[in-house]
Amino acid sequence: MIAKVEPLTPARALRGPFDYRLGAELAGVGVGSMLVVPFGRRRLLGVVVDLAGSSEVPPERLVEPLSALEADVPEALVRLGLWVASEYVSTPARGLALVLPPGTGTGSARPLRPRRSLRAQLTAEGQAALADGVRLGDRQRAVLGALAAGPASASSVASLAGADHSTLRSLERRGLVTLEHAAEPPRRPRIESVGALREGGVEPTAAQGAALDAVVGRLGDPAARPLLLHGVTGSGKTEVYLRAVAAALERGRSAIVLVPEIALTPQTAGRFVERFGDAVAIMHSQLTARERYDEWWRMRRGEARVCVGPRSAVFAPFEDLGLIVVDEEHDSSYKQEGDPRYDARVVAERRAELEGALLLAGSATPRPETHVRYERLELRERVDGRGLPPVEVVGMAGVPGPLHERARQELDGVRRRGEKAIVLLNRRGWSNFLSCRLCGHVWECPHCDVTLVLHQAAGELACHHCGHRARMPSDCPDCGSVAVARHGAGTEQLERELEAVVSPLPVFRLDSDVAASSGIEGVLRAFESAAAGVLVGTQMVAKGHDFPDVTLGVVLDADATLRFPDFRAEERTFALVAQLAGRSGRGRRGGRVIVQALEPQARALIHAAGHDATGFLAEELPRREAFAYPPYGHLIRVVCSSEEAGPEHAAATAVRERIEAAGVPVLGPAPLFRRQARHRAQLVIRSRERESAITAVRAAVEAVAADRAYAPAAFAVDVDPQ
Repeated sequence: MIAKVEPLTPARALRGPFDYRLGAELAGVGVGSMLVVPFGRRRLLGVVVDLAGSSEVPPERLVEPLSALEADVPEALVRLGLWVASEYVSTPARGLALVLPPGTGTGSARPLRPRRSLRAQLTAEGQAALADGVRLGDRQRAVLGALAAGPASASSVASLAGADHSTLRSLERRGLVTLEHAAEPPRRPRIESVGALREGGVEPTAAQGAALDAVVGRLGDPAARPLLLHGVTGSGKTEVYLRAVAAALERGRSAIVLVPEIALTPQTAGRFVERFGDAVAIMHSQLTARERYDEWWRMRRGEARVCVGPRSAVFAPFEDLGLIVVDEEHDSSYKQEGDPRYDARVVAERRAELEGALLLAGSATPRPETHVRYERLELRERVDGRGLPPVEVVGMAGVPGPLHERARQELDGVRRRGEKAIVLLNRRGWSNFLSCRLCGHVWECPHCDVTLVLHQAAGELACHHCGHRARMPSDCPDCGSVAVARHGAGTEQLERELEAVVSPLPVFRLDSDVAASSGIEGVLRAFESAAAGVLVGTQMVAKGHDFPDVTLGVVLDADATLRFPDFRAEERTFALVAQLAGRSGRGRRGGRVIVQALEPQARALIHAAGHDATGFLAEELPRREAFAYPPYGHLIRVVCSSEEAGPEHAAATAVRERIEAAGVPVLGPAPLFRRQARHRAQLVIRSRERESAITAVRAAVEAVAADRAYAPAAFAVDVDPQ
């Protein structure tokens, strides 16, 4: 038997799979098995992607794998990993790395293994010796006493008894204890809920019941279209997910629940753990490598039947998948930034199709792609019957400072009444940039063509693209002037402003700076437990939180995203404002929202103020169709980069010529700002035919990357760029 193996090496020019002869000792190897194989002078991990009875390679040139690992993945996931590699113009090794056990991937030669430890157990003779007063040393008696409660790890028993392993071995020789190596119990991640919890026994509303009936009726139907649960904020979408997962489990099927970012939605994860207990596995990047590995194996062995996590959870190793839920499906964090740059929403759709599972996506502000292509279920009202909060859009033209007078008035009311508010400014730091008032010098990143942002608390300037940091200046390096001007405001400065407005109420800041230093859940839990206060931050504060005592939402610079040259600018603006507005007014006190903008009459803001997703989409979709933008067309972005100026443009030009020769139109190459000390040029391919465009781009990039004339250039392909 011949195993066709993809070695886990990141080289783009490598063309696999490679044939290996399977000896009798490897007769159990199948698709999805992981092997250690000789590859030239190296030993590499590889994944079996197919089996064959013969090979085109002469028998005398075939070699055998060195060994097989215990780990393997379901055959369906192997197919999915290879599809991701092809669909997103990556390498098979990088696609397969997505589906392998944590700790295994490209370039890895020593994956994690199940951890085993020495465990001690009291024998019948040991119990009798302990009861009969047999002559024992103090430490020996302490060890037996510690084991009287039951088996335990040898190290913990020795530590508890003040003994060492020699004491245990002595007791073993006397037949009083047994020592054996056994697998350690899995390390489980700790999940603590934040925000309001719902009682499991509460009956669903009529709208929830109708939606649930539609979902359950399609479970097990391989021909069922994906479903979109379009429900306003607070309409009880999560309860529908919970009951749909329960229905899948009752049918003997597993379920995956995707959330935008697990750290930002602990409430969702907590509710699933509360409902299904140990049947839930949690997967996200903040777990330790060992925790991720143990959770993966709980799913692989069938001990866990539900997986909750961000985009990588779409590759959970279930073989009996029945349901995939994509919560807050509008969120752009479902798009992977590194190679392969997959979109978890598209991968979820593909996996559901391959395995006969049902895909259920949900959002209050669905994407145009989902709105057009999925069958829609509606939840038009909040579960408590309360109306959505009124939204007031105010103009900021000529207004000094970051806060409009109306926002100040409402915040003062929150202070006087002892309530809670959430304030959103999607820009971190203290000031956007610094300049010299005398000579005009602007502080810029030495590695990227962007200005540095002032972070006053840390006393430094920072680049938000490459992470470069520099000491906060006291004078100008060009002219020596101490007149340094600060421009713009970020969450750090806004936090200080709010502290003055709502004092003595506490102000809690949540942005990526705070998340990196003190964690997200701690901030959310502190805000939840406070009797009153203000939560200020970037878009993190608008994602999925349910705090019933929030009575005010404020959005600053709401139309900032409209000034970006991006066809999704209006969609993003609408979703961000509508989502933040939905955080307010969920309790008995009701709520209200103030939206600050330079252009208060912008279409996206008017629709967001009316909580009108349907109206926004009705106006947005004709524009998308006219210009062949998604969902009526497909975009692919190719970025070529190099350390020196020139090779990136030459490589991009060569790629463009090959794509155009295949009959696919291309825009560019156009220069991009320098980032991480690399010069960049980009191409954009816009086509109504997805498959032909991807095929042309893949062939062009692989051909140019293999040409030594373009060796100084690196290539990044982004299918469905966000």
